[in-house]
Amino acid sequence: MDEALLRSLTPAVLGVLVRRGADFAAAEDAVQDALLDAVRTWPADPPRDAKGWLVAVAWRRFLDATRSDVARRRREDLLDEEPTPGPVPAADDTLQLYFLCAHPSLTPSSAVALTLRAVGGLTTRQIAQAYLVPEATMAQRISRAKRTVAGVRFDQPGDVATVLRVLYLVFNEGYSGDVDLAAEAVRLTRQLAAAIDHPEVAGLLALMLLHHARRRARTAPDGSLVPLAAQDRGRWDTTSIAEGVAILQAALARDRLGEFQAQAAIAALHADAPTAEETDWVQIVEWYDELVRLTDSPVVRLNRAVAVGEADGPRAGLAALAALDDSLPRHTAVAAYLHERDGDLATAARLYAEAARKAPNLAERDHLTRQAARLNTRRRP
Repeated sequence: MDEALLRSLTPAVLGVLVRRGADFAAAEDAVQDALLDAVRTWPADPPRDAKGWLVAVAWRRFLDATRSDVARRRREDLLDEEPTPGPVPAADDTLQLYFLCAHPSLTPSSAVALTLRAVGGLTTRQIAQAYLVPEATMAQRISRAKRTVAGVRFDQPGDVATVLRVLYLVFNEGYSGDVDLAAEAVRLTRQLAAAIDHPEVAGLLALMLLHHARRRARTAPDGSLVPLAAQDRGRWDTTSIAEGVAILQAALARDRLGEFQAQAAIAALHADAPTAEETDWVQIVEWYDELVRLTDSPVVRLNRAVAVGEADGPRAGLAALAALDDSLPRHTAVAAYLHERDGDLATAARLYAEAARKAPNLAERDHLTRQAARLNTRRRP
């Protein structure tokens, strides 16, 4: 069963149902039922037109769900609209669905969570990790969002800022997590940048391109993570870097600095350095200071502590880290790195091992475990 194919078709099928009059919550339930049917039946009997099959099954599921006293008045009209067998016309409704999920009746945080779950294909656990909240809390938030929009007609698209936040989180999960969604996020952000002339839209596209340019160098042939400082910069995509830098420069020239432009500026400084040792860490710290001003995000402050450790020495980095909540994701890994830079290998090895136990995915866990083992080997007489 090609799970990637099912994920890629989900937004298009959901878009067909919404355009035909299904409210979003009911359409999502119907599409999920169709996907389960596909998992059960396709291995033995794969369809010739996967999207057409999913649309037909999801629509029937939706009709079954609407056969209640409330929906009975529209029953014949809906049945008349049942799609006939055959290929479904190609249409890319994904970006439109992102806007529809950012509905005015939802708070921005709820709209982001709902979109990530329903359209982005992320699990509740992945969304909870992105928001630094327990999985149960995020599950409740998504459930409330579904109840809020149940029966709502999606003819009032949400705002651009919410859609940008969703695209950013989808890219981050695709770039560093378990689900490969980064390329799709880049594609959708390109569409958005072509439709909306705004420096933050351009900033997000630049940020994605600059990070995505390093993708091939981020893993070794055995699948293990390669830290930025150890990456083979010859494997970076210079075309994407040049495009990202050009887009960023044009956005910054408009003098309307935002969060994504500042992040892209940091990524551009990394991309501009011929070697890790030549990275302009002082300027990176200055950009992190701008990001702290713009967002006051604890994750930004954590990343800033690393940059301070590179610019002003590991003890300065540890001092910046001490001001942060040690329950932050990757806090322990940062502490391990800074202690290693400071020459305290015993503490660093212990913290690497502790960070490995807290790692959000297998690749990070294995990387941190190897770091702990490396230091423990060095310490042996």
